[in-house]
Amino acid sequence: MTLAELIEKGGFSIWPLLFLSILALGTIIERIWFWSKVLVKEEQILNTIMDAATTNWGKAGEIASRYRHHPLGKYLNTPLQLDNPDPEVFHLALETGAEDELSQMRKGDKILEGVIALSPLLGLLGTVLGLIRSLGSISLSDLGTASTSGVTLGIGESLISTAVGLVVAIIAVVFYRLFQAFWANQVRIFRKAGSDLELIYRQKWNLED
Repeated sequence: MTLAELIEKGGFSIWPLLFLSILALGTIIERIWFWSKVLVKEEQILNTIMDAATTNWGKAGEIASRYRHHPLGKYLNTPLQLDNPDPEVFHLALETGAEDELSQMRKGDKILEGVIALSPLLGLLGTVLGLIRSLGSISLSDLGTASTSGVTLGIGESLISTAVGLVVAIIAVVFYRLFQAFWANQVRIFRKAGSDLELIYRQKWNLED
């Protein structure tokens, strides 16, 4: 079945479903591009900054500043740019930086959640309207006669919108769960990196005292 046939047979609900599918596809492509950039260099950035923080604290800030385009680098750069802060201020800067970056990583989630919720409902609505249209054209006296032969075809076509809605929702769910898994892993990485950096800073602070 071609796209033109799908639109013709699926009824009016195919149009909003088509819009939702394009919206979901654009979001998925953008998020795949984002996560590919995040995951490729993350380990290298983390090791470089942490090694510098261990051996030369002043150098760590310069290195983190160079990686501000990366979420992890930007997160670690937030406290490193402070001028000899109190450990509690350092900890607060870490928390603030983590919250900002992790919230940015969830960009697009609301769109996918909306697509997942609306697509099956729109598909079901299209099916119900199609059934009403098909069954509304016959009367009890027509049952068993040749005049009802087109009803079966009409019912089959009305189910197309439900199938399309389910397909759109299933694809959106798969990628939504994938992105959620990436985000949950980032929470773990951010928490460990922040704890390690804070520990190094507290040791440095205690030695200076």
